[in-house]
Amino acid sequence: MTAAGLTSGQAAELLKQAGPNILPTEKPVPQWRKLWGELTHFFALMLWCAAALAFLADLPQLGVAIIVVVLVNGVFAHIQQERAQHAAARLRGLLPADVMVRRDGHVRKVHASELVVDDAVLLAAGDRIPADVVLATAQACAVDESMLTGESDPVPKTPGDSAWAGTFLVNGDAEATVTATGARTRLAGISALTSGAVPPPTPLSLELRRIVRVVASVALAIAALFFLISLLVGIEWRDSFLFAIGVAVALVPEGLLPTVTLSLAMGAQRMASRNALVRNLEAVETLGSTTFICTDKTGTLTQNRMNAVEVFTSGGSVHIAGEGYNPEGTVQGDGQERAAETALAALAASQGRAELHEGQWRASGDPMEAAIDVLARRLGVAGARMAPSRRFAFDPSRRRESAIVGHDLFCKGAPEAVLPLCSDVDGPVADQVQLMASRGLRVIAVARRRLNGPSADWESRPSGDIERGMELLGLIGLHDPPRPDVGDVIRTARTAGLKLAMITGDHPATAAAIAREIGLMGAPEFVLEGSDLPDDEQLLGALLDRDGVVVSRVSPEQKLRVAKALQSRGHVVAMTGDGVNDGPALREADIGVAMGLSGTDVAREAADLVLLDDHFATIVAAIEQGRATYSNIHRFLTYHLTDNVAELTPFVVWALSGGQFPLALGVLQILALDIGTDLLPALALGAEPPGKRVLSRPPERRHLMDRQLMVRVFCVLGPVEALVEMAAFSVVLFGGGWVRGQPPDPGLLMAASGAAFTAVVLGQLANAYACRSATVPPWRLGWGSNRLLAWAVLAELAVLAACLYLPQLAALLGQAPPPAAGLLVAALAVPAVLAADWAYKGFRGRSAR
Repeated sequence: MTAAGLTSGQAAELLKQAGPNILPTEKPVPQWRKLWGELTHFFALMLWCAAALAFLADLPQLGVAIIVVVLVNGVFAHIQQERAQHAAARLRGLLPADVMVRRDGHVRKVHASELVVDDAVLLAAGDRIPADVVLATAQACAVDESMLTGESDPVPKTPGDSAWAGTFLVNGDAEATVTATGARTRLAGISALTSGAVPPPTPLSLELRRIVRVVASVALAIAALFFLISLLVGIEWRDSFLFAIGVAVALVPEGLLPTVTLSLAMGAQRMASRNALVRNLEAVETLGSTTFICTDKTGTLTQNRMNAVEVFTSGGSVHIAGEGYNPEGTVQGDGQERAAETALAALAASQGRAELHEGQWRASGDPMEAAIDVLARRLGVAGARMAPSRRFAFDPSRRRESAIVGHDLFCKGAPEAVLPLCSDVDGPVADQVQLMASRGLRVIAVARRRLNGPSADWESRPSGDIERGMELLGLIGLHDPPRPDVGDVIRTARTAGLKLAMITGDHPATAAAIAREIGLMGAPEFVLEGSDLPDDEQLLGALLDRDGVVVSRVSPEQKLRVAKALQSRGHVVAMTGDGVNDGPALREADIGVAMGLSGTDVAREAADLVLLDDHFATIVAAIEQGRATYSNIHRFLTYHLTDNVAELTPFVVWALSGGQFPLALGVLQILALDIGTDLLPALALGAEPPGKRVLSRPPERRHLMDRQLMVRVFCVLGPVEALVEMAAFSVVLFGGGWVRGQPPDPGLLMAASGAAFTAVVLGQLANAYACRSATVPPWRLGWGSNRLLAWAVLAELAVLAACLYLPQLAALLGQAPPPAAGLLVAALAVPAVLAADWAYKGFRGRSAR
């Protein structure tokens, strides 16, 4: 590259060879393929098979009804999941559209995609860096690399330093030479990591797969058994096969998957009302299974507002109180004049400031330097700020920053970097540093040196010659205040059985101090740096699997490894993040949590949950709702399976009687029960609010179909409901003069079947209230405390009346209105189910809901 930069011809040739400066893209998955996936997962395939068998059994109405269920649920799920992750695509938006380059000896504007290696790029404060570059010149430059490194402080840059695509210049001016474009940039590497991280299956999806396997196995086994029984009692093989199909259809809970999907959507809506936006429906339930939260520090646990609260000088300690970056505040203590001198010196070595924007005071530039500006204003010396003639930028190796103003050098930085360069430091100063640090303050030392002789003598000397023999002016203690209620929330999270870890790009001492202040730090204290993490994943998991660990200075790859290591230990991991660097870890974690206020679009697109207020408390609130959703799924699963027991009983009685006792329910009646009468109460159970003690117990690690559910369904609620169902059927049948072994009168059989249908519907009405709690009877909860359930029950009764008294619908289902005796016995299902539920709960004892 010449001093004039590339020529237009050279740039065109290089662009032709290397390609445009854009990030590589993945071929998008067609919409039809995504929808096809929603219609062909295992549960949907079961329903497709049931529909096909229904058509084979000459039951077209049943087949059509099942197909409608599959299509509606598939389209609904597709719409909900369409807001899927596009993090890699969003990364491309970080590149600026136009940049200034030097070509043909002139400064000109070109599109960022036209940049090539060796281009000379001109950068100004606020510019997004368009490619990987090496700085040729740099005037007081600092680059915000938090999107890539997680480091909250801007990184000073000097000539010869590298800067990366996607970061931006906080202050200063620079000219840089492009070293990598497009797919060869570090940003592209982050994009590849984000795209390559495959989200693990959620606990809910695993449980649903398990339930489907169990249901499928039971349905096929019982259908095969009934097929053999039918053959043994002398029924033709074709009729036996069709009968077995009906049994299989009876055992398939057609309404289960739509109910689960809609329940998750209701949980997502509730979370949105609490500032937690769910981007993936299954994440609602996964939140309830979370066992480990890996949280960032700034803005999530703290308010992200640096505040200078104390100044220590030879004149004493001055304490400052104020709200955020508002210059108004109070000052107390001895030595205020020396404190003001210290603040003015620190201000001279700073560039950030506080500005009034739309009626609110905010930080402009480095938050710490903005806090120093506020300190000077509160001490009454901000107006004396002068422009420096020379500046020595902050450097991580030097850990200090200096500026020459007139004949004075002003320096601020870490005490261990500044104090050794001062000539008048005594023991009490070191003790004061330790005292302030122990209170969780970020301490900076401020010093000054009088420069004798002409100013020109100092303009060309290196910083090492000038920053020595300084006079210590004082120490400034800064504090990023925690959110007011974060300590209480952390205690609540631990009561809920959650382990917590702080995963941050900040300095370990800063992270540890905040962790202690808010009560996150565990006992014994355990603080790690990213560079100290062991390479072995099992060892890393064992090292991190504790409550209150702090991991600092983490890179994107290390954050990804943390998530994987904890998952290998059996944890369901929630990981927070806000930058591009967090994308891979957010996708890898079971729950990726992005910041809505301070986070990047990349992080938000990679996450399952977006916090609209960036507050740690919102994560815990979302976990509470997630646990409630898990409990609700458990509730309506109990509700559905109880119905299946009552639906299967008529077939069992028929088989045990050798075909002598008529079937109480037909297949279309069973489908009407599953979809027509049961669906609304099941959805209403999904609207149950969180219990009072939902966060006072460990996360749910049990299966949805656990022993407790099976006992309650198959030994208590189901048998009672089935007993009343068969009693109602028998009363009408025998009361009408039926004699065993004789074919029943068709009208009598339809009326008896209507009585059995009525008993199941009324039994499910009582069952809906019983399922609201696993331990408390419904009258203690209040009959009207779930208004949706009350309306659903009324709708259920209306559907029952329509199925019995609308002639065409009743004829389609194969039933008729039962006589008074049948209705009376059927009505006994309500007190019978409630009494059985009350006895069972009393036997188990009263435990937390």
